[in-house]
Amino acid sequence: MKRLISVLALCCWLAGTLLAQSNKLIKELENKRGTLQKQIAESESLLKSTKKDVGSQLNGLAALTGQIEERRRYILSINRDVEAIDRELLSLEKQLGRLQRDLADKKKKYESSVHYLYKNRSIEEKLMFILSADNLAQTYRRMRYVREYATYQRLQGEEVLKKQDEVNRKRTELKQVRAAKEGLLKEREAEKAKLEEQEKQKKTLVANLQKKQRGLQNEISKKRREANQLNARIDRLIAEEIERARKRAAEEERKKTAANRKTGKEKSNAAAGTKKGNIAPLEAYSMSKADRELSGTFANNRGKLPMPITGPYIITSHYGQYAVEGLRNVKLDNKGIDIQGKPGAQARAIFNGKVAAVFQLNGLFNVLIRHGSYISVYCNLSSASVKQGDEVTTKQAIGPIFSDKADGGRTVLHFQLRREKEKLNPEPWLNR
Repeated sequence: MKRLISVLALCCWLAGTLLAQSNKLIKELENKRGTLQKQIAESESLLKSTKKDVGSQLNGLAALTGQIEERRRYILSINRDVEAIDRELLSLEKQLGRLQRDLADKKKKYESSVHYLYKNRSIEEKLMFILSADNLAQTYRRMRYVREYATYQRLQGEEVLKKQDEVNRKRTELKQVRAAKEGLLKEREAEKAKLEEQEKQKKTLVANLQKKQRGLQNEISKKRREANQLNARIDRLIAEEIERARKRAAEEERKKTAANRKTGKEKSNAAAGTKKGNIAPLEAYSMSKADRELSGTFANNRGKLPMPITGPYIITSHYGQYAVEGLRNVKLDNKGIDIQGKPGAQARAIFNGKVAAVFQLNGLFNVLIRHGSYISVYCNLSSASVKQGDEVTTKQAIGPIFSDKADGGRTVLHFQLRREKEKLNPEPWLNR
């Protein structure tokens, strides 16, 4: 009997747990979408450029394209959530079916026990059943049977009520999940309508730019020259930083070797290798121990690094070579990514590291931060709040991003990521 009561308690606990699980799933999906929705809503304020010159229109096209990509990403997120809720609905419907079958079975058993007790309801009948036993042991067993059957019948009734309550809970849970799905579908349709409107705006903007082909090519050429100038400076500074790191590692190795000689613990095969000319190349010591440790930690955080900008943002230009959709002969080659934010946005370090260089170009500041063998680059700052040699921590602000008052306060951070001289696509490294 105690075991039966424990089973009933477990069933009730499971019903509550399953309801909590569905509510938790819906809450998690809502929170995830809420972050994306907030990002989109805030980034819409970055699209308010009304200037008619080619440069501003080209910048506006980049911002609008970034916003369209964000909205498409949000719609994809809604689609994934709808699929997750569909799976949850299917699971809940199966659970409800099982519960209803269990309820029907328990009702049937309860009805049988009630019918039996009704037929044998009088005290005389129960006494006759007990007293008609052949011996004392059988009399005792029949007494216990009568008592336990009455208890069983009562528990059966209670179990039916609890199972009915469990079925009702499951129906409520199904109703809540279906309502969540309906809300998602409505939200998806609203987002699709906004997306269509933005794509119309993009077509209009592209059509205007197509009419200004000469000015467009001049603007692209200007941007390319500025980018080449910036990248050449970054490449040179990175090469200098790599050389400094090599020297640090070489000095560390020299001190280590000297210490070994002093204590007489040098290995004989090292001397033999030197005689044979098997000396390790300098590239093998491109990093000190501290740099190697930091580099490994940085690499382990791929996909988890924070965005290098504070506040709402849009990625307006991606890494690599690509053509601008809708514009013929307009090709871009980006060594990093361009991230547009609100006026007042700050550039921030994506990981712990040491400032390798701070330099000015065309009146704007640029900061290089070393994270072991990795180097992050932050360009287009109006000032720098760090200097060469400073230690920085993850998300530490390193300077305000320049806002172009001549272009409606457009605020764009150009961000690059290198592994020594190798240029990397920053997007897979960032947590968006």
